[in-house]
Amino acid sequence: MSKAAVFTMKLEPDLRDAFMAAAEASHRPASQVVRELMRDYIQREQARQDHADLLARKVAAARRSVAAG
Repeated sequence: MSKAAVFTMKLEPDLRDAFMAAAEASHRPASQVVRELMRDYIQREQARQDHADLLARKVAAARRSVAAG
């Protein structure tokens, strides 16, 4: 996968230092860790949205069932 985009963010120096130390301790580049965190976040949010959609469909079906008697 080509890495063509640059992502810049502001954060507290203490957070940056702790993150960089943790990435270095795991022998992985910080950019790799951030990509993994982003992928995990996207996956969790998609699962959360899928669950919310499922619940909405169930509620709608139950309401139709109640309305139909």
